[in-house]
Amino acid sequence: MDAADLAFAGLARQAELVRAGEVSSRELTELYLDRIARLDPRLNAYRVVLAEEALANADAADRRRGDDAPPLNGVPIAIKDDTDVEGQVTAHGSLAHDFVPAADAEVVRRLRAAGTVILGKTNVPELEALPMTESLAFGATCNPWDPARTSGGSSGGSGTAVAAGLCAAALATDGAGSIRIPAAACGLVGLKPQRDRVPMGSNWYGMAVCGALTRGVRDTALFLDAVKDTGPAYADVAPPGALRIAYSVAMPRGVTGRLETEQRDAVLATAERLRGLGHHVEERDPDYGKIAPSVVTRYLEGVHGDAEGMPHPERLARWTRGLAALGAKIPGPLVRRAHAQEAADREKVNSVLAEFDAVLLPTLTRRPPRVGEWLGLPTPLMLNNMANFTAHLALWNHTGQPAISVPADPAADGFPVGVQLVAPPDGEPLLLALAAQLEDATGWTARRPPEPA
Repeated sequence: MDAADLAFAGLARQAELVRAGEVSSRELTELYLDRIARLDPRLNAYRVVLAEEALANADAADRRRGDDAPPLNGVPIAIKDDTDVEGQVTAHGSLAHDFVPAADAEVVRRLRAAGTVILGKTNVPELEALPMTESLAFGATCNPWDPARTSGGSSGGSGTAVAAGLCAAALATDGAGSIRIPAAACGLVGLKPQRDRVPMGSNWYGMAVCGALTRGVRDTALFLDAVKDTGPAYADVAPPGALRIAYSVAMPRGVTGRLETEQRDAVLATAERLRGLGHHVEERDPDYGKIAPSVVTRYLEGVHGDAEGMPHPERLARWTRGLAALGAKIPGPLVRRAHAQEAADREKVNSVLAEFDAVLLPTLTRRPPRVGEWLGLPTPLMLNNMANFTAHLALWNHTGQPAISVPADPAADGFPVGVQLVAPPDGEPLLLALAAQLEDATGWTARRPPEPA
């Protein structure tokens, strides 16, 4: 296996290679540090690289190699910069921070216990508030498939790092689509787990969950097995039988944008592929009702609350202050009503799942924006553009159930396109089984972006 093949082998395969003694953790870590040094100045996936610590941890992983080693022993990964790593600033993409954690977040502790080697922390937009990874503090993270575009957000640094072969997998979080957006933008697997499945320091007023961005479905399953609180062993999930799957290309009510042809065609082609895999697939639109106002209210509540909680809010960027100001204007009774509406909204939008096992939807409505495309706009217009771009995502944060973005067939020029599968509560095993079928049928793990010049 040459160096590039090894860099793109994925978390599961690298764990096998280290366990078998076919490669050392130090070799893997040095490979990624070299790629980061060569490629990341153009891509800007990492905010900080922990080279010395990573090499020391790789050597420790090599010393414990054997049958009793932990499941992900020696595999190099990255951590999103909204999650605490001992001794490292948790910057949240901002200059407004003033905090160096004295301990790892619980999910990081579990990843270390599983044997992983942490390469560094990946870039995010300020306060994880945008669906593109750009900040005044740390610049723009570029999409390795087209560096003129962002890699989505808020887990955009994690998405770029995995897609460009700068780590085996990366920790990510999802409060309004932030795992699934970069998954679709970068040609990766991004599972938003069930709410409270994986521990996290703050669940963003009930909207956020913790998960991973990976190249393959088994990578995601092994990652979640290492960090989850509850649930079955996802890596042991059996193939699904014939399922009933609904698909829809309808836009939720209250969204002013439209679904572009690339994304519509990806859903239709995936629906046909699922038929070919033996599933009953039928067009059926979920009953979205009036879910959009509750979702936007909860999103703006989160931005406002996070902005107020920063030690130096005067350092926040203009666009962050604008979004926070919109959140501050929402009366308390409307915020409480949005939370109270969650159960009824869940029942309404999930009524389609009384008849079907899963729903196939677009992940995004268009390609990710070009770097700087939205940041100069008035705040209400920027918010509207973001809501249109991610129209099919944040409602599943509002309801709390699992959803996964997986690669569909790429566009004619090779740019990635993702589709989303949604399951009922506790439906991660079904989503992983379906995603694994699609991975086998399409071979998406073999796709790689060109290396930047």
